[in-house]
Amino acid sequence: MLNEEKAVVVFSGGQDSTTCLFWAKQQFAEVEVVTFDYGQRHKLEIECAAAIARDLNVQQTVLDMSLLNQLAPNALTRTDVEITHEEGELPSTFVDGRNLLFLSFAAILAKQKGARHLVTGVCETDFSGYPDCRDSFVKSMNVTLNLSMDYPFVIHTPLMWLDKAQTWKMSDDLGAFDYVRERTLTCYNGVIGDGCGECPACKLRKAGLDRYMEQRSAGASVGADV
Repeated sequence: MLNEEKAVVVFSGGQDSTTCLFWAKQQFAEVEVVTFDYGQRHKLEIECAAAIARDLNVQQTVLDMSLLNQLAPNALTRTDVEITHEEGELPSTFVDGRNLLFLSFAAILAKQKGARHLVTGVCETDFSGYPDCRDSFVKSMNVTLNLSMDYPFVIHTPLMWLDKAQTWKMSDDLGAFDYVRERTLTCYNGVIGDGCGECPACKLRKAGLDRYMEQRSAGASVGADV
């Protein structure tokens, strides 16, 4: 049954947040998105998010978070920082405090708009070791937001326990598989769709896609034999 309340989706225009947007549109009567400009490598990310918001007829708010670039230099915001991931260390793409700030500002925006539901695409399964993608962080943040603003926020994490193959399946179940595959931007090198195929984000996305396509093909074969 459709929830008659309003939701705000933390939205980058990538595979995960776009899948969450399709999910939210099926769950809530009214949905908006918030996108953060924090000096990321590719302005195309913001343009891609805006294009998807227009396509899906949802209102988008873009917030300036450029201070994050100043405070936490990293491979997502600096072209002179190489994208690396050494064993036992956080990837160079980790931005200290990003989800902490994103959820805080998303909540402030949501309260002004009369929305109490926040949706974010973080997950523990394929989270590359990012501490601010953990379920424990999100639950703690939910309590903190409610206390700080005396407002009953609910943070939804539809992808929290899904791997990338399962995320592709969710998009398929939502009728959005082709759209997510062709129109989203996950690639660290700014290539929309299937991406460059070389950066860590593209490799993770493709590995999940390949697994899901195998599963879907196997399921179709079983169905045809029945």
